[in-house]
This record gives sequence, C-alpha cells and structure tokens, in this order.
Amino acid sequence: MSSRSSNDSKKISTTEADEYPYPTLWLNGRDVALADVLTGDLTSLATTPFEESTLDFVRAWLHGDTTFALHTSGSTGTPKPITVSRQQMLTSATLTAQALGLLPGYTALVCLDTRYIAGKMMLVRCLTTGMRIVAVTPTANPLAAVPTNRTIDFTALVPYQVYAMLDSPERARLGAIRHTLIGGAALDLHALPALATLPGRFYATYGMTETISHIALQQLNGPDASSVFRAMPGVILTLDERGCLVIHAPHVPQSIITNDLVKIMAPDAFQWLGRWDNIINSGGVKIIPEKVEEAVGAVLLGLNIARSFIVCGLPDPRLGHKLTLIIDGMEFTPQQWNVILAKLQEALPAYEVPKDHLSVPAFRYTDTGKIHRQKTIEIVTKPY
Repeated sequence: MSSRSSNDSKKISTTEADEYPYPTLWLNGRDVALADVLTGDLTSLATTPFEESTLDFVRAWLHGDTTFALHTSGSTGTPKPITVSRQQMLTSATLTAQALGLLPGYTALVCLDTRYIAGKMMLVRCLTTGMRIVAVTPTANPLAAVPTNRTIDFTALVPYQVYAMLDSPERARLGAIRHTLIGGAALDLHALPALATLPGRFYATYGMTETISHIALQQLNGPDASSVFRAMPGVILTLDERGCLVIHAPHVPQSIITNDLVKIMAPDAFQWLGRWDNIINSGGVKIIPEKVEEAVGAVLLGLNIARSFIVCGLPDPRLGHKLTLIIDGMEFTPQQWNVILAKLQEALPAYEVPKDHLSVPAFRYTDTGKIHRQKTIEIVTKPY
C-alpha cells in the first residue's frame, strides 16, 4: 500500500529535504542517495516490499505531503482505513524525542514494517529529529544484518525480536542501544530479568494507529523502572462506563475510546489490565484473562518453563465457559500440573484458577509476532 496521500497536490511550502542533514539512508546493506529517492524511479531503487514502502514514505515526507493513508490494527474496533495529517505525525514524533532525549546525530534502526504506523513513525522521528536512518527488512534478529561498526542509539522492536536478540550473539549490541521502544504486545516475564542486566533503556509502549503511535511509555529497566504507563505531556486519561481507557491527546482531534481495561493510578499514569473484548464469563463471573496470564507467567517463570500460552474460556455445559490454560507445544505431566495449580491457588481467587489445560502443537501469530488469540483458540474449538 502506498503511503502517499490520495491528493498529491497538497504539499507544504517548505520541506525537510534541505533540513535533513544526511544525503543518504542505509537500506539493507547499501547507501541510497536521497536525491535519487526524491527524483528517481523507486522500482529501480527498491528490491523488496519493505524497501519500496520505506522509500515511498521517505519521498512523500520530504516532498511535503500533508496527509497520509493508514490502516488501523483493530485495537479500537474493526480495522479500517484512516487519514492522518503531517502535523499529527510531527507532533507525535516531537513528543517521543522530548520524552527520550533523542538528539540530532543519533543513529536509529528502523526494523518494523514501514507499511504500518510503528514503522512509519520511526522514519518520521529520524527525518524530523535529524537521526541517521539504518533500515533493515524486519526479521527476528535485525541487528544481525547491521555491521558491527555501526552504533545504534535508538530503535523500536516487537517482543519476538527482543526474545530472539536476547538469545543471540547480538545480546550485547541490543543492550548497548541507548533507547529501545517495545510495542505490539506485552513482554513475557522471562524477558524482564534479562533486560534488567542491560545498560540501555527499554520502554513498553501504549498506543495504536488512531493515536499516531504511542501516547504512553513504561520504563522497564534502570533506576526509573516502573509498573505503570506514563502518558506523554498533554495527554488526558479518563475511563468509560466499562472501565476502558478514553484518550484525549493534543494531536488527535477526537477522543479515542479503547477496549483496554485499565486502572488509573494518577492523572498521567495507568496500569493496563486487559481487553474488554477478551473477558470470559464463567459461571456468571467475569474474568479478565490477562490478569490470570500474569499469574501463570510468574509461576512458569519460577519453574523455568519458557513457553507461549494463553488463558481462554472454552465452551462448557455447566459453566458456560471453562477457564482453560492453552500452552504452545508442551504437555504437562500430572505432577507438573499439580504444582502449577497449587501455586496459582496461592496467587489467585478460586474462580480465576484455570480448571483445565491443553497443549496445541503450534500457536498462531500475527504479522508482527503477537499471539493471535482467536485463531489459536480455534485450533481447539474448530480443529477441522
């Protein structure tokens, strides 16, 4: 999908083309001249869809396009196309730069899909802050594609990339990055102790396409590590009647009503609890599966079991839905399950303790590496 506006006649009178301080960007192992990006044939410059979407957006931005077409992820409802303005993206990028202290001259690794908001906003942050662009096709271990003599100061990752690099020769290079954003899904508890040993700063992000990337950050390591998300300056947080977060942001014209259940801890801080649309009604009791998953994750971590899992409600004639733990590719022995149950009974109310467990051979994942909850559940409920 092209990132260019459908109305190419809408330009700003001055662009960042003369202000961006570097004549090239580094793309999958080669320097690409911005002069060629601005005036050349992109089909001759790009060899992959990632390269095409990256160069297309850079050209659109430096040409001064004022609107950009995006597609939402479905965080606030059915996925849909939306149009965002250049000023909205610029404001979002500025807020991030101020929050993290990003500086001109930094080098940023762009390794998220630039067809979507997370990847596009990495490019905007580079182009507006004056950071060198090092762009590589998204993989589990993008640092492996970057020469060791290139120092990376800033990047944004999704959890599966973090896991892969923590378990690779690039672990030290990951830790040397000054600021790393992690979004798209919550990190497994197994990763947090590893991040705590690294010198760079890691931040979980909260946001969506409709908010033009993140509107809140949670520092995961270092002396300022926190258990809550802190909103960016100017963002106002409220709750709707369901207890779901409502976002009022200065760069978003309308309030955003989410399906995220949160606990407001302070005017600018909240704790994420789970998704309203994931709530399980079991025996007349409403259960937030993400709360149960947090407890399960802590138990599995203590038992040194590193497997993907979800908690869901499977159809049950007595309860309506039976709280069930589904784990990826591992069968618990009766002894293991009894130990897990005993520890969960210490940590959770009785109604939040899973009543059963199942193993599936392979979980389903989204394009960004997030567990696809519904498709994974359907492995059990719709096996054929």
